[in-house]
Amino acid sequence: MSADLGRLLGEVGAVLLDFDGPVCSIFAGYPAPQVAAELVDVLRRRGVDIRPDLASEPDPLEVLRRTGAAGDHGITRAVEDALCAAERRAAETAEPTPYGREVIVAARQAGMPVAVVSNNSAGAVSAYLTARRLAAYVSPVVGRAYADPDRMKPNPEPILQAVRAIARPASRCVLVGDSLSDIEAARAAGVRVIGYANRPAKVETFRTAGADVVITSMGEIARFMTNV
Repeated sequence: MSADLGRLLGEVGAVLLDFDGPVCSIFAGYPAPQVAAELVDVLRRRGVDIRPDLASEPDPLEVLRRTGAAGDHGITRAVEDALCAAERRAAETAEPTPYGREVIVAARQAGMPVAVVSNNSAGAVSAYLTARRLAAYVSPVVGRAYADPDRMKPNPEPILQAVRAIARPASRCVLVGDSLSDIEAARAAGVRVIGYANRPAKVETFRTAGADVVITSMGEIARFMTNV
């Protein structure tokens, strides 16, 4: 464990976790590109003219984001509903991140509130946590705002919502995230941020983006938490 990580975790009193990455790989058994293609099919059935770059988009959240940007709220709701259903199905075959569970349990045992702040739907996150017997350890679960993708991270709003719910100063909270949008949102919300670089290429990217600490395994946090 790095001294920087130990120092940071010693200075905070609450842990906020992104979901897809630090907690699990939600689309491990129901691949994200398949979900994205199904959302594009929803658009086709609604008569939307699909550009080639959208037709080949592998990220379902990006399909939702781009649909929302087009400004037709009825179509955005249809894509949102389809994505929520797909995420609930994906949660059933999600692959737990090594040491993700240990971080959640150890943080709570150390007296720290644990929240999840995700661009996935709250229903899918809660379903996963319930199935894995983790729901009692995590509150609140802040998921994607319904049919309003502009409010997803990097918008800081969901992080600030979690901070208000746990009643801790933002400066005493740390977000663990595996994307640049997590780092950007955390910075805008005034919370500390640990970049979880689950791929080697992310290490330097997260450092450059301003993560307080970069880790390559959730085990690094778990080891500190179990010694608190």
